Amino acid sequence: MADAKPSPVPATPPEGATGVLVLADGSVTWGHGFGAQGEAVGEVCFHTAMTGYQEIMTDPSFAGQIITFTFPHIGNVGANPEDIEADAPHALGMIVRENVTEPSNFRSVERLDAWMERHGRIGLSGIDTRALTKRIRGGGAPNGVIAHSRTGSFDVPALLAMARAWPGLEGMDLAKDVSCAAHFGWQAGIWRLGAGYDESAALSGTTAEAGEADSNRPHVVAIDYGSKRNIFRNLVKAGARVTVLPATASFADVMALEPDGFFLSNGPGDPAATGDYAVPVIRQLLETGKPLFGICLGHQLLALAVGARTTKMHQGHRGANHPVKRLADGVVEITSMNHGFAVARESLPEGVRETHVSLFDGSNAGLELADKPAFSVQYHPEASPGPQDSLYLFERFVGMMG
Repeated sequence: MADAKPSPVPATPPEGATGVLVLADGSVTWGHGFGAQGEAVGEVCFHTAMTGYQEIMTDPSFAGQIITFTFPHIGNVGANPEDIEADAPHALGMIVRENVTEPSNFRSVERLDAWMERHGRIGLSGIDTRALTKRIRGGGAPNGVIAHSRTGSFDVPALLAMARAWPGLEGMDLAKDVSCAAHFGWQAGIWRLGAGYDESAALSGTTAEAGEADSNRPHVVAIDYGSKRNIFRNLVKAGARVTVLPATASFADVMALEPDGFFLSNGPGDPAATGDYAVPVIRQLLETGKPLFGICLGHQLLALAVGARTTKMHQGHRGANHPVKRLADGVVEITSMNHGFAVARESLPEGVRETHVSLFDGSNAGLELADKPAFSVQYHPEASPGPQDSLYLFERFVGMMG
C-alpha cells in the first residue's frame, strides 16, 4: 500500500487497510493496524527520539496522548521487561512509518506488536509520519482517534464524532489517574548491563549494617503526579532514601514521614488543573525551608505555587535531543523533553530566577527560588530515553540535604 495521506470524510478503506487515524478536523489517514484491536481517542503528538520506545510508551506523562514517532524504524529491537517506566503503557497508542519487523537485539524477549497487544495498546503503521508531523507543527497537536480492526471495518463518521467530542488536555487533571494508590519505599538503583536494576542499590554490608546505612541517607519524599521510575533510580544512585506518596497527599502526610527534602514528579495533563490540590501543599512544603526539586509537571506546579502562570504549547516538546542553555555559565545541555504545557517566562515573580531556557523556542526550562532551597527543570535529567548531560541535578539536590 502506498504512503497514507490524509483525506476528507467520508472515506472508504483502501484494500488491505486494517487501521485508521481520524482527526477532529475531518482528515482520515489509512494504514496497517497492529497491537490491540479497538479505538482510542486523545491528543496526537510527535516524538523525535530514535530509541527508547518502550520507555516512552510507559511514561505516565503520555496519558491521554497518541504518539507519532518521527523515526521510521520503531520496533526493530523488540521489547523486554526492563525498558519500562511503569508497569504498563500510559500512552494510548503509537503511529509509525514502517511495519514492525522481527526484532534484532540480544535483550529482546518479544516483538513490539505482541507487547502492544498484550497491554491493550493500538498501533498504526504505513503512515507518512513526516506529513503528519508537519501537520502538527503547523496546526498544533490535534485531537484524534486511532483505530484497528483486522477485518478492515470502520465507522468513520462515528470515529470523527468521537474525536470532536473529546475535550482536549487543557483543563484536564490526569495526575490522579496515573499516581500510585498508596505510599511505598523505593530502593532500586540504575540499570547495569548483565545485572539489571539493583534492588539493593541503597544498601551494603550485613543486614544490620545495611539498615543503618540506609537510615543515614537523606530521606526524600517524592509526590507522584505520574513519575518515571528512572527518576527514583537516579535519586537512589545520588545517595538518597526515597519514599513515594500519591498525588493527593496532604502536607501532614508528607511531614509524617520526617523528610529531609521533597521531590515533585513529572506527570500528565494540565498543571493548572492538578494545581487545584497540589499547589496549596507545595506552598506549605516551601515554608519548611527544606530542599525541594521538581521535574516537568513538578516544575510547572512549583512555578504556580510561587505565583507564575502556565500555558498550553502549540505543539509541545517531545524528544531526546532538545538543547537547553544553562544561564549561570552558558553551558548547553542536550536534554530529553516531554511536555505540552510550559511556564510563562514573563509571569515569573520577583524572587524567582530563571535558570535554563530552551534553545529551540526560548521557552522557560528551569527556575530556582532566591530565598529558599528550591529549584526545578522543565526537561528530564533522568533521560530514559535520552542523553545524560543533566544527571548532576540529582547530586545537587541530594547534596543540598547534607
